Amino acid sequence: MSETERGIPRGSVSRTARLASLPLGAAGRATLGIGKRLSGRPADAVTAELQQRTAEQLFAVLGQLKGGAMKLGQTLSVFEAAVPDEVAAPYREALVKLQEEAPPMPARTVHAVLAQQLGGRWRERFRHFDDAPAAAASIGQVHRATWRDGRDVAVKIQYPGAATALMADLNQLARFARLFAALFPGMDVKPLIAELKARVVEELDYGLEADAQRAFAAAYADDPQIVVPRVVASAPKVIVSEWLEGTPLSKVIASGTREERDRAGHLMAVLHFSGPQRAGLLHADPHPGNFRLVADGRLGVIDFGATARLPDGHPEPIGRLVRWALEGRAEDVLADLRAEGFVRPGVEVDAQGVHDFLRPLLAPIEGPHFHFTRAWMQEQAARIADPRNEASRLGRMLNLPPAYLLIHRVTIGSIGVLCQLDAAGNYRSVLEEWLPGFTA
Repeated sequence: MSETERGIPRGSVSRTARLASLPLGAAGRATLGIGKRLSGRPADAVTAELQQRTAEQLFAVLGQLKGGAMKLGQTLSVFEAAVPDEVAAPYREALVKLQEEAPPMPARTVHAVLAQQLGGRWRERFRHFDDAPAAAASIGQVHRATWRDGRDVAVKIQYPGAATALMADLNQLARFARLFAALFPGMDVKPLIAELKARVVEELDYGLEADAQRAFAAAYADDPQIVVPRVVASAPKVIVSEWLEGTPLSKVIASGTREERDRAGHLMAVLHFSGPQRAGLLHADPHPGNFRLVADGRLGVIDFGATARLPDGHPEPIGRLVRWALEGRAEDVLADLRAEGFVRPGVEVDAQGVHDFLRPLLAPIEGPHFHFTRAWMQEQAARIADPRNEASRLGRMLNLPPAYLLIHRVTIGSIGVLCQLDAAGNYRSVLEEWLPGFTA
């Protein structure tokens, strides 16, 4: 069986060669750029061309390989808003494509997986099954079908070989982490890859994903703001759930109205902060391909492969720290940061300096209205990443405890999506309702 028939390229030699083409290609383009500059072409024009070629190659390789390569690409895509416009423009379109598109798995491979997971008479469970995928992602693709009772359903099928490819890719990509620094200045990709590796086992288990979806569906049943499709059937590598029609968030980002942008942004915040309180789970994959804006104004959530168990809701110290920082209680903020492990024992930092480092990040919840923009996120990213700034020096002295790592990454990723949406609204009210400790 060829790699194409398997549905995901997984030969170690082939995948390694393709991933290795990334740094080799970057080196070749750099050499080409030097030659063009020597021949008299303007430096800005040459730089823009090299950035475009780098982006095209990077995301073409990540998309073709699926697995961990595409998973990293999708994860990085939510941080695109932090990249300066003059750098981001050449590859913004490529990032968006990763959120919604991937090469399809052949029909006979799809049928083989369904027979293995749902039984040899799997067709009898459907009135109709569309062999052409409706969507594809890093470790699986979705087909539209009609269940035997007449319901329209989405059938999510895992690529054969996904587990092997996922781990091999992430191990290989860790070696090339420096390549991404050119596209995402100030971002350390290695910890992100390490986190993805730690969550591989859970994400590959569609049984766990189906359980998480059931929990969210029950928590938000008949909710006026959030809608979660109910699970119809599940197996270790297949999930059948009710079909959810709606406008993909990537389309709202690209061409949505002001009302759609603001509505989607507000509901993304509601989901982020209410999920732990209502379902005991944090939705941990905020990239736009996982969401739809439904005709009735609700936010549809269609993927639960990455969730974090927070049975007691968001940790109360987060809300308390944020409230004290907004009130200017610098000494109390530092004391609590030490208590929670954000400042390691023996590390001496100035309380007011720490407060000044954190305060600009809290602008979205300082008052009753905030407008998330790419410019604001780029300003914060530059402030923290520039080693010449005091904020950057202070940031490097702080520690991120393991218990807060995923919450932090998901929060930053969600903010990235809000900036892509260019969303405005009252975000403070969401925290007042759902974040423990935020209100006295």
